[in-house]
Amino acid sequence: MTSPAPAHAPATGTAPATATEAAQPPPHPAWLPPEAFRALGARRVLVHGDGTLVDTVHDEVARACARHGGRAERTTTTAAAAGPVDLVLALRDSGPLPEAVPPAATAAPAPDDGPLGEEGFLLTRVDDVTVLLADAPAGLLYGLFHLVRLGGAAFTGEQPARAHRPALCRRMLDHWDNVAVHPVMGQVERGYAGGSIFWRDGRPRGDRDRLRAYGRLLASTGVNAISVNNVNVGPTEALLLTDRLDDVAEIADLLRPYGVRVHLSVTFAAPVVLGGLSTADPLDDGVRDWWESTTRRVYARIPDFGGYVVKADSEGQPGPFSYGRDHADGANLLAAALAPHGGVVHWRAFVYDHRRDWRDRTTDRARAAYDHFAPLDGRFADNVVLQVKFGPVDFQPREPVSPVIAAMPATRLAVELQVTQEYTGQQWHACYLAPCWHEVLAFQLWGPGERSVADVLADVPGPGPRRGGDLVAVANVGDDPFWCGHPLAQANLYAFGRLAWDPRLDPTALLDEWIDLTFPAATVGDPALVRETLHAVLDDSWRTYERYTAPLGVGFMVNPAGHYGPGIDGYEYSRWGTYHFADRDGVGVDRTRATGTGMTGQYPPPWSQVYESLEQCPDELLLFFHHVPYSHVLHSGSTVIQHIYDTHFAGVAEVEAMRERWARLAGVIDPAVHERVTERLAEQLRCATEWRDQVNTYFFRKSGVPDARGRRIH
Repeated sequence: MTSPAPAHAPATGTAPATATEAAQPPPHPAWLPPEAFRALGARRVLVHGDGTLVDTVHDEVARACARHGGRAERTTTTAAAAGPVDLVLALRDSGPLPEAVPPAATAAPAPDDGPLGEEGFLLTRVDDVTVLLADAPAGLLYGLFHLVRLGGAAFTGEQPARAHRPALCRRMLDHWDNVAVHPVMGQVERGYAGGSIFWRDGRPRGDRDRLRAYGRLLASTGVNAISVNNVNVGPTEALLLTDRLDDVAEIADLLRPYGVRVHLSVTFAAPVVLGGLSTADPLDDGVRDWWESTTRRVYARIPDFGGYVVKADSEGQPGPFSYGRDHADGANLLAAALAPHGGVVHWRAFVYDHRRDWRDRTTDRARAAYDHFAPLDGRFADNVVLQVKFGPVDFQPREPVSPVIAAMPATRLAVELQVTQEYTGQQWHACYLAPCWHEVLAFQLWGPGERSVADVLADVPGPGPRRGGDLVAVANVGDDPFWCGHPLAQANLYAFGRLAWDPRLDPTALLDEWIDLTFPAATVGDPALVRETLHAVLDDSWRTYERYTAPLGVGFMVNPAGHYGPGIDGYEYSRWGTYHFADRDGVGVDRTRATGTGMTGQYPPPWSQVYESLEQCPDELLLFFHHVPYSHVLHSGSTVIQHIYDTHFAGVAEVEAMRERWARLAGVIDPAVHERVTERLAEQLRCATEWRDQVNTYFFRKSGVPDARGRRIH
């Protein structure tokens, strides 16, 4: 079940390959092993209601009860249960509630709680009966998996009624999967877990069981939407909109029982490449008619189709600029075609000049999204969702929050995260990203005490129109037996869904949830040791990765060949606009209004002043906003150069400690899981050491300043 770990990474700096065999073993159950259902499956359970998602709930309950000795019943009318029950899951709109529901359980939540909505549920326990009520089938489905997370705690004591609702209406994963194998990016662009679960060599993969299992994992965390192909739409992928729509419909059919709606990445040039038109001008009547008729055919085949994802005028993808139009013109064209059917267009804001002259310091890639989109605020249709990367550059381990999020109050936004670990170790490195995402979501856009990123997405009242938004992430799954390549990377997939449901959740508590589900106490030799070890390895792993890679927010010291391993000057003279400007005197990018690119002025007060000020700028973002001498003293009291040395030595020591701690679990957990993580930690240590030695040596040679602690620098 494991691929052999190489002695070292290839000279190009790409991550070690993960083997994908033609005949794969059944996938790892991730956080839904049968044992996780024991508390529920050992009870007498009544499911009340009708519909596809209620069928799913009953099937889950029936399987759990068959395995663990409970009893599952189903009613769609007021028929009485065959006997006493321990748990009722019921739709409130399916006629009178079953007699098994205690009268005290039907009391409504407090008036300020509001309606449960399409996906919410109400949980209470009275008179020794646990009752879960929902107004719609999706609420019953999400409530079921909430009970699984609670385990035995759901069936103890009296529990007052509590309403649970998702903070965000759309919680989405984008798959950068190619139908046809790309000559550079392969079957999955930025994929680090084997091949695609949807496609193989130009055709549907056809693994229906795997897709059902994936839908089940997504539903259990609250994810309710996915796009099934790469935002860089090639010729084969473009056909999914027309000639190969049946392939998309089959995926939709398999995921529908888990409440997951399918979206499709489309090329803006579709009217030309698919429709034979001479133009894709968004203001052309023929183009508009083509999109409307094509979209009608999509919904005739997939009635619950979610909508389109578009990358336009970015990194070579076609867009409205070719016709002298802007992004609002382009997005509104597709939005008009989708609106009659309830669909949305996710229009990505990742637009910048990727053919820069490195000699020109007046331009700045970090400014680009704001410069392109902020002037268009208020011009986008209601069903356009502007999809903004969480930071202004490109998913670096440390970036400030994108200024676009605060700049567009009249536009519906989605914040885009990256679950796939493109710049955080490519699922060869243990790097729990929930603490990073939590910081982004909790960031208060207009200063302390003001609304956060999560508040904006969740439509919390504030200045300007109320729009609400989505949380979207680039997926990290593949056909690897462990779904994510690294078994511990499953924690990132789990945490994304849970944070999208409730951005206030604590990352440490989420890790506890994932541990309890993935490693149930009855299946491991020493539950306390497992919990202690996983927290020791993962709690601070994002910051550990940051310590041994790029310092103080400077970013992009990664090898251009695959974005794995150090390549400190790899992008320094490139067209991509990702520079650190290290010289003999200092390092960092001057983005101030006073002397630099002016990017700090894109933020509202007080952040525009904080980031502009060398004295106030947080240490972790110093080199993102300022070019400083190596002798500059940080708030920590260390100089910049000594901070670089210290953190890189510390990061490697922390990975060594991870590996030693993990070794203690030999014989305690599933041997296949232990072996896979062991090989990954060995590679992480090798790579972290290479990062340490290259970065420290580079800056020693640039600065001429020795390490104050006398450690070896090459």
